[in-house]
Amino acid sequence: METTTDKVHYDPSSPYAEIFISDGEIRASVEYAALHRNDRQMIERILDKAEKCRGLTHREAAVLMECDEPDLTERMFSMAREIKRRFYGNRIVMFAPLYLSDWCVNGCVYCPYHVQNRLIPRRKLTQEDIRREVIALQDMGHKRLAIETGEDPVNNPIEYVLESIRTIYSTHHRNGAIRRVNVNIAATTVENYRKLKSAGIGTYILFQETYNKSAYVKLHPSGPKSDYAWHTEAMDRAMEGGIDDVGIGVLFGLDTYRYDLTGLLMHAEHLEARFGVGPHTISVPRICPASDIDAGKFPNAVPDDIFCRIIAVIRLAVPYTGMIISTRESEAVREKVLELGISQISGGSRTSVGGYADADGGSREDTAQFDIRDRRTLDEVVGWLLDKGHIPSFCTACYREGRTGDRFMSLVKTGKIASCCQPNAMMTLMEYLEDYASAKTREKGLAVIRKELEAMPDGKLRLLVAGHLEKILSGVRDFRL
Repeated sequence: METTTDKVHYDPSSPYAEIFISDGEIRASVEYAALHRNDRQMIERILDKAEKCRGLTHREAAVLMECDEPDLTERMFSMAREIKRRFYGNRIVMFAPLYLSDWCVNGCVYCPYHVQNRLIPRRKLTQEDIRREVIALQDMGHKRLAIETGEDPVNNPIEYVLESIRTIYSTHHRNGAIRRVNVNIAATTVENYRKLKSAGIGTYILFQETYNKSAYVKLHPSGPKSDYAWHTEAMDRAMEGGIDDVGIGVLFGLDTYRYDLTGLLMHAEHLEARFGVGPHTISVPRICPASDIDAGKFPNAVPDDIFCRIIAVIRLAVPYTGMIISTRESEAVREKVLELGISQISGGSRTSVGGYADADGGSREDTAQFDIRDRRTLDEVVGWLLDKGHIPSFCTACYREGRTGDRFMSLVKTGKIASCCQPNAMMTLMEYLEDYASAKTREKGLAVIRKELEAMPDGKLRLLVAGHLEKILSGVRDFRL
């Protein structure tokens, strides 16, 4: 049967956005998925392929999103849980966002930072402000940050971002240290990506928002972000600039989830086809309320059941890629999706500029980018994860040991990364328990570490890790494998 795919120009290895993200191919895939939603033989073949951890094409993933056979759907969710455990075990990496500035020249209609918003106070952190924020984050126990700014070449030039990164890495309080700075800033030039690489960033993160170009143009009526191709091709320039760990995502709810999930997976396929390594992480934010933003005005908002399915399908499609969820989701939703594929979460987050150093943590919420639904402290989130059988990990070892890009992916795909990640998770958790945890959380954490240590199959590794754990108890810090 001929489909519209035969009539579109689609090439995942092309450097051009409208060819590697082909509108015709996306629409053909969505149409194809609707036609085959009850094709049991096809869906079983797709699930058999996924079970071998070979990943799925964007079209195969689209078919799974449409499947309405209860037994096959249950198999899909069960398989997502198993693949998550196979590659990431029970580890959950912890991080926090740090907002440097809400100055922005873009007109994005879904973001309160948009240039026309007169209700939000505009603020930019000084380097001394940043030091105070970092100390507050260190005193919570964080080791990994994702820095965020609005796009404003006057107020937030690349030099400001680079200086801020230097400030973050150089700030130490008690036993605190930020060991990895991920960067979520606007699309920029290859030269600027080289500067970010030289500054020692971890992952460069940029959300596409929506892959539907016609919708994208309406949602971004003004500013440099309105250039669809410039924005969509940003990860290519980052890779060309030497950044081999990149993180992609969409803001689910801006367009239909069918369109954007397909586009998201096509973007992952493009990075693999052109650079030999897919995205290090995929984020799955949903549209939510904020200053001057009414989420109810976006008719494509994604309900919880579909959201869970999206995460399960992504886990099957890109089994080796980390998945991130933020505090814009509730505790109940975060609990569900942790099992289905999520490997990184934020805790104790503030989405306002200067929100951490404030004594009450709330006086800067008038600069928040979005409303937080999970308002628990980091210690409460850590304790909750321990109760649910997870190991909260503050590990940054792979980035610091050069295990990035294709080197990281090759270790993940062969399963060898677990011999590093599990011990590093235990050791960084022990640091947290000793330096920052409440008595209750410390007790839970020590019990989990003892259990995990006893279960380690490699006797030599067990003895090595046990020795490092003892040294952490005596005050030594920053062991890593």
